[in-house]
Amino acid sequence: MEARPVEDERELEQILDLQRANLARNLSAEEIAGQGFVTVEHSLEVLRRMHQIAPSIVAKEGDLLAGYALVMPVECRAFIPILEPMFERLGALGMLEKRFYVMGQVCVAKDWRGKGVFDLLYLAHRRHLRPAYELVVTEVATRNRRSMRAHLRLGFTILERYRGATDEWALLQWDWK
Repeated sequence: MEARPVEDERELEQILDLQRANLARNLSAEEIAGQGFVTVEHSLEVLRRMHQIAPSIVAKEGDLLAGYALVMPVECRAFIPILEPMFERLGALGMLEKRFYVMGQVCVAKDWRGKGVFDLLYLAHRRHLRPAYELVVTEVATRNRRSMRAHLRLGFTILERYRGATDEWALLQWDWK
């Protein structure tokens, strides 16, 4: 298995297929509780625009997509309006003065969960993006226990917790210094 930057449009389409399969609205309560979920749905056009600024990272086994981790530099802020409150919070915390990007979303396909793909994706992020950034920030719904555990295990720390319109959220950072 390899983790590397997205290479072509077909991989962007694979990301969207995996994303749709793991949106909270498409999962049972049991799957959400035990396996996690993703919240934001992207369009192919938005992924293309994000990719032009900084390619996302995919984990592939041959032609199969095992997982993805979307790179969302601050320049992508306007692409997904639902994330504006997160950027406002980051600004209030003084984060906009740092060299960071947002992990736009991370997702591992069911067949590859528990096999190190999550770590592989994030380590590829650090390897490919560390020259340009000093840290990565993400926002995780605290009810997504699997994702919270995985991020904290990897070395993320909590910047703050807050209540949003749909969930309680944790703003997390992984400082590479």
